[in-house]
Amino acid sequence: METRDKSRLLSWLRGRPSTTESTVALCGKSLLDALFFFGVFMVALPWLAHTVWPANLPVPFAIGIWGGGSLFAVGIAGWIACLDAFSRQGRGTPLPTDAPSRLVTNGLFSVVRNPIIASELLVIWGEALFVASAGIALYAVAVTVCAHLIVVRVEEPVLRERFGESYEVYCQSVPRWFPLLRHGKSKGR
Repeated sequence: METRDKSRLLSWLRGRPSTTESTVALCGKSLLDALFFFGVFMVALPWLAHTVWPANLPVPFAIGIWGGGSLFAVGIAGWIACLDAFSRQGRGTPLPTDAPSRLVTNGLFSVVRNPIIASELLVIWGEALFVASAGIALYAVAVTVCAHLIVVRVEEPVLRERFGESYEVYCQSVPRWFPLLRHGKSKGR
């Protein structure tokens, strides 16, 4: 990859804060982004993974239906709540080219730092359980690893650069992936 292409990619990944003022327009942009993302990463690619490796996993029927269905439903609900928070509170969308101009730290973002990706992973893992597909389970593992690497190596450095001290404080009080049970007012990692 040429140096110029690398700098363009890095510039795109760093993103820029959204300049869209209308909440309706932001919600519309988030919805369009979500539909495209959902169609590709949570429908087309899992279907392709299942088609390439259609082996069944030995998942008991009740766990597949109830467990997979529950993960899917919780993931979709979380995803919608996060997209709404990005649009209304963060004043942006999940797209790097229209990123939130404000750091969102409440709602699901007060439970884990990456609730959008966590919700997407719940949907994919729910599909793997529901269909009991080895192909989708392998896809889920690959997406989980890739998501973690992208968050650690790209997203977090960009957010540190954009939001500085407030993002550091947020990172110290909210875990990256797994929510912690908190007692009283103490906050832990």
